[in-house]
Amino acid sequence: MNKVNNVDILLGLQWGDEGKGKIVDVLTKGYAIIARFQGGPNAGHTLEFEGRKHILHTIPSGIFHPDSLNVVGNGVVIDPVIFQKELDSLKETDPEASKRILISRKAHLILPTHRLLDAASEHAKGKDKIGSTLKGIGPAYMDKTGRNGLRVGDLELTDFQDRYHALRDKHLKLLGEYEFPFSLEEEEKKWMECAKALLSLKLIDSEHFVHQQLKEGAAILAEGAQGSLLDIDFGTYPFVTSSTTTAAGACTGLGIAPNRIGRVLGIFKAYCTRVGSGPFPTELFDEVGEEIRKEGKEFGSTTGRPRRCGWLDLPALRYAIEINGVTELIMMKSDVLSILDQIGVCTAYKYQGVEISHLPYRIEPELVEPIYTYLPGWKEDLTSITDYNSLPKAFKNYVEYIEKATGVKISIVSVGPDRKQTIHIE
Repeated sequence: MNKVNNVDILLGLQWGDEGKGKIVDVLTKGYAIIARFQGGPNAGHTLEFEGRKHILHTIPSGIFHPDSLNVVGNGVVIDPVIFQKELDSLKETDPEASKRILISRKAHLILPTHRLLDAASEHAKGKDKIGSTLKGIGPAYMDKTGRNGLRVGDLELTDFQDRYHALRDKHLKLLGEYEFPFSLEEEEKKWMECAKALLSLKLIDSEHFVHQQLKEGAAILAEGAQGSLLDIDFGTYPFVTSSTTTAAGACTGLGIAPNRIGRVLGIFKAYCTRVGSGPFPTELFDEVGEEIRKEGKEFGSTTGRPRRCGWLDLPALRYAIEINGVTELIMMKSDVLSILDQIGVCTAYKYQGVEISHLPYRIEPELVEPIYTYLPGWKEDLTSITDYNSLPKAFKNYVEYIEKATGVKISIVSVGPDRKQTIHIE
């Protein structure tokens, strides 16, 4: 009897944008299958190699490796129009890429009216908006949990049009409650064309496929989207996404049992960023924050919005490590901090006047004051260094400081955006 493999998980430990796309791309050569387990086109995974930048929203980040299959799992929500744009972009560099994509029949579809509902709801909130990407993610997941949603497998049914119109008409009634002008006809026509095009790809019963591959000894990497602090249960609610972004999401988003999880690779930036609304204890509002944003090119790959920047938050990082069972850490964008003389690290909070070292229930600025330690910067360009031993002593001290504070080893550090600018630590 063949040995059944475990599934390794790679996920973000902050508010997203940690660099998951690059690292999945770097690690893919060790895996036969890359499987995306949650989220939708609100994600933006950026990969750079051979002088070109590629941005993926729904398609797994292993797509640029010809020997790996890429599974879009049942926990993902798919906008056929955005998906088709990704496919068209891929065809320019790799006409065979679509043959390496497998889509779960149980993945839910984002309708044009989901996006309209998202925009209308956010508009109605005014100054209390949550910072939605307006891609229809929230309404699509609401229909999923409300047992109204349409799934990819429904496209194969003879009564799909009836199912579509029933859900669309329900949405139109809801939109009537908002003072929000919209036009649907052209968007709906384009959506139908792209939805039909999904049928040209390989649709699978993904949980069965994944288990069969494990039994046959295939190595599988589960790829998460967004970050742990945006998890619907464990994130900074209500300023969160609508899915489970933690390791538990790989179980529900791919149909794998907890005892089938192997390594859990947690990615974090050497500092912190956040897009949109929500509390951010270590946010920098001064010129240092602006310098980090400029040097790190911190603008959303999905929305283009400038990211809020701040120091590394150790209580939040330890929290994310604990809820995910992280076995090793990967530190991204180390090169960005080369511009600084000293680097701040939040080691604890003063929460309602009492010092604590964990992430509390609420982290709004009126409740939480970060306590900082400052470490010397390395003031040296890291982007051409390829060996860990050649990195500056101050940089290695920073790595060791984080390892000691979290109790987890850092196995990879990124020193630039290209896949080659990645250093594995023995």
